[in-house]
Amino acid sequence: MRKKHPILFIFLSLSVISLFIFIAAYVITVGLGNFPLSVGEKIAVVKIEGVILDSKDIIEELREHRENKSVKAIMLRIDSPGGAVAPSQEIYTEVLNIRDEGKKKIVTSMGSVAASGGYYIASASDRIVANPGSVTGSIGVIIELANVSGLMKKVGVESVVIKSGKFKDVGSLFRTMTPEERELLQGVIDDTYDQFVDAVAAGRGINKEDLLPIADGRVFTGRQAKKLGLVDDLGSMQDAIKITADIAGIKGEPDIIQKKKKFSILERLLKNSSLAGLIDNGKKIAAGEGTFSMKYMLSF
Repeated sequence: MRKKHPILFIFLSLSVISLFIFIAAYVITVGLGNFPLSVGEKIAVVKIEGVILDSKDIIEELREHRENKSVKAIMLRIDSPGGAVAPSQEIYTEVLNIRDEGKKKIVTSMGSVAASGGYYIASASDRIVANPGSVTGSIGVIIELANVSGLMKKVGVESVVIKSGKFKDVGSLFRTMTPEERELLQGVIDDTYDQFVDAVAAGRGINKEDLLPIADGRVFTGRQAKKLGLVDDLGSMQDAIKITADIAGIKGEPDIIQKKKKFSILERLLKNSSLAGLIDNGKKIAAGEGTFSMKYMLSF
């Protein structure tokens, strides 16, 4: 008859239990990505914060939620004054695609500010909820250029330019812009502005002619915007969650999931300041990518 080894048995039992705990912890922290474990119907919150300079991370997050069958609706939490035109348009298009697909409702909750490019993106969602004091609107486009030619004359510095065509140095810091150059850039602004107005009119279902009188760059409070039809409801983020759950047909209290984004203090400060744009362009210049993005930064 074999002898029993209680110490070995205890050791094996503890090993099995430890392995089980390890696997469970792995599934929760890694296997499920950055999302918390939950069992109810889910609303995914996607945050768009600070100056909009890039669309890649936001689009990836939206697509991940779009493909996740456990996510019943998506809520954008926008707290942004706007930013570069192209990334704002790319995020807008992704939001509109989700909306047009019709499988998941997508709602915007406005924070302190959701203006210009922030509003551009919001207009693509199924519904917009703003606080009464949220700052929104600012439908317009701008290019800001400096002219330091007067200062250069005072300090005795001269700029020498060799170019392939007469418009290659449009917007130069070192000379006054010509009427022909101003007309050229105004055409770029006008075309981009027309795209902005068309996008908002389509997203909000507002006649373009009715939108134009208030699409002159002015900002509105959330309460003013509601009267003008630019937002649908007034309320907090919690109110927006309830509205999202309601239009998505979620019964009971929904589970809220969102990606955990890691920022250093420096990145957080830069993300919420226009300085981030200058630094980003500075990196491009240092990498030899030219100054086009620096000089001709179209902004919503």
